Amino acid sequence: MMPHVLTRSLDRSATVFLIVVAAIGVLIPLSNLLLPAGSLLQVPTYLVALSGKYTCYAILALAIDLIWGYCGILSLGHGAFFALGGYAMGMYLMRQIGSRGVYGNPVLPDFMVFLNYPKLPWYWNGFDMFWFAALMVVLVPGLLAFCFGWLAFRSRVTGVYLSIITQAMTYALLLGFFRNDFGFGGNNGFTDFKDILGFNVQADGTRAALFALSCVALIIGFLICRAVVTSKLGKVLIAIRDAESRTRFLGYRVESYKLFVFTLSACMAGVAGALYVPQVGIINPSEFAPGNSIEAVIWVAVGGRGTLIGAALGAVVVNYAKTYFTSGPLAPYWLFMLGALFILVTLLLPRGIVGTFNSWWDPWKAQRITASAASAAREDGVSEPDMAE
Repeated sequence: MMPHVLTRSLDRSATVFLIVVAAIGVLIPLSNLLLPAGSLLQVPTYLVALSGKYTCYAILALAIDLIWGYCGILSLGHGAFFALGGYAMGMYLMRQIGSRGVYGNPVLPDFMVFLNYPKLPWYWNGFDMFWFAALMVVLVPGLLAFCFGWLAFRSRVTGVYLSIITQAMTYALLLGFFRNDFGFGGNNGFTDFKDILGFNVQADGTRAALFALSCVALIIGFLICRAVVTSKLGKVLIAIRDAESRTRFLGYRVESYKLFVFTLSACMAGVAGALYVPQVGIINPSEFAPGNSIEAVIWVAVGGRGTLIGAALGAVVVNYAKTYFTSGPLAPYWLFMLGALFILVTLLLPRGIVGTFNSWWDPWKAQRITASAASAAREDGVSEPDMAE
């Protein structure tokens, strides 16, 4: 039943998108592992890790587009859920280091030994088991989103006020995780990871597997989002986005719908953060920075709000541009370029890349279908009645 629900929502463009992601998830790892180094078609290991990073950002963009593009909830704090998922995975990776750390303590991570922690804090218990860490990756961001959303939506906080308090939430977490006595490494965060599920996290094979897993997560996340937005639930979400008061007047419990989709979006962001950490090799409080959440919103705006495919595409395009421009003489001006990009997209392409393409393509497609139908009718000897007659 569940596979049918996920696949029946696919149209041609969604199917093509999934095929492309699946092909990339297979070909890039195989190219990296099977072809000799220096070969024209061989993908270097650093590009595999970079592609995995982009894929995680695409999952985060999908999560934001689900609530912003289809429900009108503009969250400027989704970087918090992304970072919490990353920290949950980072805690597991730190527990896997054991006695191979700098101080050789089999239980306490290096930063705890350095800060003279007498024992492991209680909230670190269980993170030596992967299944527990994987559960926390989803549960912690989801629980925070549920509590935050229940208070905010029940109080009917909407619009710019909701955006401001989501930003305040992630900034509060930023300040908390910067503290050394918070138990999460302070300013330095977590790094120097060794193993994940018994495999060397720095090995080429592990990096290729993590990238492939990120592509699988992107496909699953896209299918879930498509299943939501093309269902009756999705129609209610769009109604809430376009006319929340009228939807409430019709008898729908708007707060419950918004709370559900906000929590689901946070869980997706947490999974993206968990996949991000072992591929980049570090997690620190800078991931909570409000600017990161704002930048993620720009990805969705550039790609196309309310399109899903555009959100993922925007994340890849903007981050590729960031990688390219921040490694050259234009690096000091990247933030100005990003701001200019957002302004230009807002003024010239308000629907984003994919949304603008769809607005051009759909009328042409409809005209072509009409012309084909008229041509087929003429060939069959059927003609439309003359209005003059």
